[in-house]
Amino acid sequence: MEFFLKICIVKLSAMGDIIHAMVALQFIKQHYPDSTIDWIVESGFKGVLEHNPDINNILTIDLKSVKQNKMAIFKQISILKQYGKNNYDVVIDAQGLIKSAIVAKIVGARIVGSYISGFAKDSIRESFAALFYDKHTHIAYDQNTIDRNVKVICEPLGIKVTSEDIINKKRFLYSNTTITDLLPKYNLFVIGSTWESRNYPKEKFIQLAEKLQTPTYIVWGSEQEKQKAIFMEQQSSYLHILPKGNLNNLKAVIENCELLIGNDTGPTHMAWGLNKPSITIFGPTPTNRVYITPINKVVKSSSKINHYKLDKNDFSINEIEVDEIIQTINTIKG
Repeated sequence: MEFFLKICIVKLSAMGDIIHAMVALQFIKQHYPDSTIDWIVESGFKGVLEHNPDINNILTIDLKSVKQNKMAIFKQISILKQYGKNNYDVVIDAQGLIKSAIVAKIVGARIVGSYISGFAKDSIRESFAALFYDKHTHIAYDQNTIDRNVKVICEPLGIKVTSEDIINKKRFLYSNTTITDLLPKYNLFVIGSTWESRNYPKEKFIQLAEKLQTPTYIVWGSEQEKQKAIFMEQQSSYLHILPKGNLNNLKAVIENCELLIGNDTGPTHMAWGLNKPSITIFGPTPTNRVYITPINKVVKSSSKINHYKLDKNDFSINEIEVDEIIQTINTIKG
């Protein structure tokens, strides 16, 4: 079996997608302990990857800057060409977008025998991206998101990973921050996401806090979420709003919680990466974005999901009863 000494993974965003791909790192290191693994990521998400012992170098780019200034593309291309001088044996595009495929192409295929790998055209929405790869991974677009990420990263390296391997994974998120000013035992609520229809109602989060009767901190990101968190704090003595921190602090806060309950969004998925008990509440998005484990559970609304065309106007998450979440909490094995 070939040994790939230098590996570069391209997964630019978003937080949850990066987390779902990071689990593959430990399987690479199990098979190739002397390999080096670099990861190209949007600069805003660097903190998710930081302090993972299986990553040798986190390489950042800022493609978002191009939206404000088209000329910024030349600076980003220059940065990628510098990364290409690392002479990788394999570059893996784990994103499957045209922009990530172009990134992989610029960085990869610099030495004899090296190649770029990614999803096959029938396995991604932006099928044109597959034209940039030398090798292709076939897995249906509507398959489990974590399985897809693990396969596209591990298959080119000759590594087979089972569902049992993933369920029994070791933690892969780390922080170098110590949180000292929080209560000794607390839960966490993650109240935001990218779509309003993915957000469990604040009133029901309040009811949940009242039923659990456990000190609970609220994680928020935007100003709108902050105002929602303030309202919730005012309605229940069990709820406390967290100050805004960086991704390093967020990992530390989650690492020390008893239970995290949140919407289908990056901070909620962090609990899975930290091996912490969690419940993810799903409305208009599919539950196969996560792995259900003895400590990581899901609650899903009754709506049907089309994986190829998600409905942002599906507010069925509002119909999920608080008691259903309480019942799910009782199934978590301590």
